[in-house]
Amino acid sequence: MADVPVAEDPAATVAQRPGLIARWPTGAKLFLILSVALLPLALIATFATLRVTQIADTELGAHLRVATSESSRAIAIELVGDMTALRVAVDALGADAGDAPSCARAQGVFAQQAAQGTSFVIVDRRGRPLCGEPFPGAAAFARRSDSAVVGARIVDGQGVILRVAGRNDGTSAAAFFPAAFLARISRPSGFPNDYGSTLILGDDRLELDPLARRDVLERRETVRTDLAIAGLSLEMQVRSAPVGSPLLIALALPLVMWALASAISYLVVDRLLIAPLRALRASIAAYAPGDEPDPAVLRALPAREIRDLGDTFRALSRTVAIHEAGLAEGLVRQTKLTREVHHRVKNNLQVIASLINFHARGASSDEVAHAYASIQRRVDALAVVHRYHFAEMEENRGVGMRSVLGELASNIRATAPEGSRIGILLDIDDVHVTQDVAVAVAFLSTELIELAMTCDPLAQLRISLKPLADGSRATLRLSSRALVDSDLLRDRLRDRYGRVIEGLTRQLRSTLQHDPLTGAYEVGIAIVSVD
Repeated sequence: MADVPVAEDPAATVAQRPGLIARWPTGAKLFLILSVALLPLALIATFATLRVTQIADTELGAHLRVATSESSRAIAIELVGDMTALRVAVDALGADAGDAPSCARAQGVFAQQAAQGTSFVIVDRRGRPLCGEPFPGAAAFARRSDSAVVGARIVDGQGVILRVAGRNDGTSAAAFFPAAFLARISRPSGFPNDYGSTLILGDDRLELDPLARRDVLERRETVRTDLAIAGLSLEMQVRSAPVGSPLLIALALPLVMWALASAISYLVVDRLLIAPLRALRASIAAYAPGDEPDPAVLRALPAREIRDLGDTFRALSRTVAIHEAGLAEGLVRQTKLTREVHHRVKNNLQVIASLINFHARGASSDEVAHAYASIQRRVDALAVVHRYHFAEMEENRGVGMRSVLGELASNIRATAPEGSRIGILLDIDDVHVTQDVAVAVAFLSTELIELAMTCDPLAQLRISLKPLADGSRATLRLSSRALVDSDLLRDRLRDRYGRVIEGLTRQLRSTLQHDPLTGAYEVGIAIVSVD
């Protein structure tokens, strides 16, 4: 009967998983608890102070709106009245340029303000003054008016120019109202606060009453009112309640509470938890195989649980020291055994080479001697690889192919048949390979060199080994004119060398390429490192 799978209890699964807060450090948990406990007090103090400040700002804004309405109404009444009188005079003079009473009435209207710099001028269509006192730019500005609508222009830092056109004959007028005059008539009554007022026309501004900024944290209340004449508007500003003690306390109180919570959390956790753990960690970090933690340091830890943890570590360190001593002794024995094995293999290869050499000297024919020499060359190749592998084994860098191929070439030249003048030119980079690759490369090089010698006793060979760009493979190239494609070369490959070379190539997990025109053999090999 098949087993029925038992459904997992979701509640049990959730209980087994630690929550997010459970994974927090203890210091962070305490900081969170104290911060949450003090947060309501901070919020109450902040809300109360901000509410008082908001009420004060609301009252100030109401007074400012009343003052702005009064000031804008005063300016509008003055400007509208003056421009109305000026329009009447313009119409009269447009009908009769010699109408002196109309000009006198206009001058009478502006006479009261003339002492404060207010002036006007009425010009005909050619810009010649008909009434009033010309002022800079008045004629050109007045002639630009093409309707009964009042136009305006702000003269930066000086005042406002208004213009109006008559109904007949192209007569127009312009009036200049200085900033000081506008500031005087716009001063609100019964407004004790320092204020600033500015006339605004589009992007142009004329400051009537400046309000200097006392500091960068100064708060201001601003109200703007349209004057309903020539697109002008009046903006007034007053200073709001300054950033004083109540507001600073309201803003700083939460920070003080959080700082207090942080300090308490740090002192408690650091004294009872973090500092003891840090001392224990330093003791563990300084531990080395064979050492034992200082009992005095462990006894000085204030937390009992951490002292128990230190005692446990001390017991574990003794156990580890015993095991380390056993491993070190075993490693020494293993090293001695490995060296002994390598020494015996090297001696055995030397004995085999000596026996082959002994039998070669007693050979009954040159063919037998050549066969012994061929066998000896392969034994020498294996011995060279084994010797260099043992030399590099301590550093675990692999077998250096420059030394292996260099000694291998010397041995082959030494065991070459009499009458042979074989020459071997080496161009080997200092690359390192594994022992399996080194053995295959040594045997493959020996087979190809011997193949070249059997085809031409005077063969000249070039052996190169160059790493590729990726640093994980290298190209072994052996070239000689004796290896150029010929009937003799094909016979040698078919009868003796071909299968051996093919087997060594498969052992290298690569493909041997032969260029029949240049007599070059190439094969890619895996490497360990490049010096």
